[in-house]
Amino acid sequence: MKKVLIPVVMVALLAAIPYLGVTMAGQQYLFGVAIPYAAAALFLLGFLYRLFDWLKRPVPFRITTTAGQEKSLDWIPYSRLDSPATPLQAWVRVLLEVFLFRSLFRNTKAELREGPSFTFASSKWLWMGGLAFHWSLLVIVLRHTRFFFTELPGLVVPIEAADRFIELTLPAFYMTDAVVLSAVTFLFARRLRDAKLSALSLPTDYFPLLLIGAIAAAGVSMRYLDKVDIMTVKALALNLAQLSFDPVPGTIGPIFYVHLFLVSVLMAYLPFSKLMHMGAIFLSPTRNLCNNSREKRHVNPWNKPIKFRTYAEYEDDYREKMRKANLPLEKE
Repeated sequence: MKKVLIPVVMVALLAAIPYLGVTMAGQQYLFGVAIPYAAAALFLLGFLYRLFDWLKRPVPFRITTTAGQEKSLDWIPYSRLDSPATPLQAWVRVLLEVFLFRSLFRNTKAELREGPSFTFASSKWLWMGGLAFHWSLLVIVLRHTRFFFTELPGLVVPIEAADRFIELTLPAFYMTDAVVLSAVTFLFARRLRDAKLSALSLPTDYFPLLLIGAIAAAGVSMRYLDKVDIMTVKALALNLAQLSFDPVPGTIGPIFYVHLFLVSVLMAYLPFSKLMHMGAIFLSPTRNLCNNSREKRHVNPWNKPIKFRTYAEYEDDYREKMRKANLPLEKE
């Protein structure tokens, strides 16, 4: 339990820092302006550095992950998504992976049952939990763009309307608030409940889940429990978007600074963690390359040139010895 307790304590300490800093030291500018700007800069520079580092690495060979028939003869059907033959097919597979988690949908689990019997079965709970988690996060991020624009962007209007169509509370209840908390809880509990997965998990696997869960919990608390002045929050967000470095334009409750500080920690942490898969998926050669090794020969460009020796040259050098050994010769 040590590898679970460490990230729990870390997230609790991170949440306590802005709360005490605002309530006891009055550091609203530090936690409301300076730290968010520093985190955004670190996120942007770190993200670009990781992408550039991956892009400059040559991939001379096709190392595509395949799960179907490769294209060969015209009369043999091939799998266009599991063994793509063109760049378009490869990128369709990447987009299906990004938006629908296609490979996770096809995931199976292996179990050793009484008998003994080794069986395979479909495993869709992880796919549903991961899909709910990522899509709800995307919707929440899009909803938050309302704070950085004077008018709500047109793209966000139908998304927000669909998210709050169940008018149960005042303020309106957003479905994604409940979905993201449920999904985080499921993914966290899954790592604890599955003995094999728990043995393989590290503190760095639990920390992002707890951090995102704390961010969501603080946001839900601000909306439904410990409410804050939304107009002051919007004024601060507009100042941040305009890079004005102005002081906080009013008084906001400490729970807001906890929420904003944890978001800043997540932004700064993301480029240097496993969460960077959000950018790496597009650059993964196992996904974005087409499998055309039978159609085209791929040569490693940095290999030293090799001098090939033809059979004719070989026979010229050893013709007499081959004749004495009664070996067939192409030229007498």
